[in-house]
Amino acid sequence: MNSYDIAVIGGDGTGPEVTKEALKVSEAIAAKSGFKLNWHHFDFGGDRYLKTGEVLPDSAVDELRKFKAIYLGAVGHPQVKPGILEKGILLRLRFELEQFINLRPVKLFRSQDCPLKDKGPEHVDFIVVRENNEGLYAGAGGYLFKGTPHEVAIQESVNTRRGVDRCLKYAFELAKKQRAGKPWKGLKPEDTSAGKTAQLTLCGKTNVLTYAFDLWFRAFQETGPKYPTVKTEYAHVDAICMWFVKNPEWFDVIVTDNMFGDIITDLAAMIQGGLGVAAGGNINPEGTSMFEPMGGSAPKYTGLNVINPLAAINAAAMMLDFLGEAKAGAAIENAVIKIINTKIQSLAAGKMGYGTREVGDLVAAAL
Repeated sequence: MNSYDIAVIGGDGTGPEVTKEALKVSEAIAAKSGFKLNWHHFDFGGDRYLKTGEVLPDSAVDELRKFKAIYLGAVGHPQVKPGILEKGILLRLRFELEQFINLRPVKLFRSQDCPLKDKGPEHVDFIVVRENNEGLYAGAGGYLFKGTPHEVAIQESVNTRRGVDRCLKYAFELAKKQRAGKPWKGLKPEDTSAGKTAQLTLCGKTNVLTYAFDLWFRAFQETGPKYPTVKTEYAHVDAICMWFVKNPEWFDVIVTDNMFGDIITDLAAMIQGGLGVAAGGNINPEGTSMFEPMGGSAPKYTGLNVINPLAAINAAAMMLDFLGEAKAGAAIENAVIKIINTKIQSLAAGKMGYGTREVGDLVAAAL
């Protein structure tokens, strides 16, 4: 029997509530599929910080590095200044564990949850690959004359060839697998591109960010020939935002830098039905990866049993897939789709027709 040790950080607000449901569903599919999950709980988050003044002990990163996967509920506490927990836990783990890919599957499960006219599940089904260790999030920059009328604030985008290359390689590999054997769909429908079975779109801003995205574009062009079955496209980030709304069906896999990835995945979450179903992974293909719902801690709903746990459950499905239990991950996603289409009234908190715990029970039962 395969056995997996997983670190669990429930975090703040509704984080522990949705985490409980994700673990419940994971246990259900593990029992059915014949593998074992060993949960190791850590109390990192706002409450610990308020008690001890410590966000993440120096020993914690080394301890978490021993695990193949981390499951994170949420961070963000109303009594802690914004940025302290996010930088001290999320960004620190992403950087120090070299989780250089942020992976965001974007899939609409039923038409009524999409705000776009005449778009259904067949139109919204793509993946965003976001570089996760560099760019504007690297923290390079500083102030001149801070607090004076002449203040200057500088934030620098750091892009290395190593960082860009490894992100692009991951995205090309994913694109090659994503639509293997399927007809190509793309930004230029009139282009049949015989022999191409997948599309990878680079999202950038080459006309303005002429240094950073010159590097990205050159690396993209140099990597492309190594993947002859992958159709490559380039689009400016502003055009991507427009096409997400007008023609989301044009996209298979999108690769982009840290900042643009952060922005377009929130737009993507809305067209897939909202943050109630949006999940993501912070991936180190050879090391420790971390999986989480995208919705944050939502402290105003804490303890009310109304928060939607489906994003957290979807994150658990991604985690199991990463661990090598692809059939179990797919089974969870199929169960989520089933209960959304047969039971759930709305994906919004408090409007589901069921409580948080009951939704978890429904998904577990559907397995």
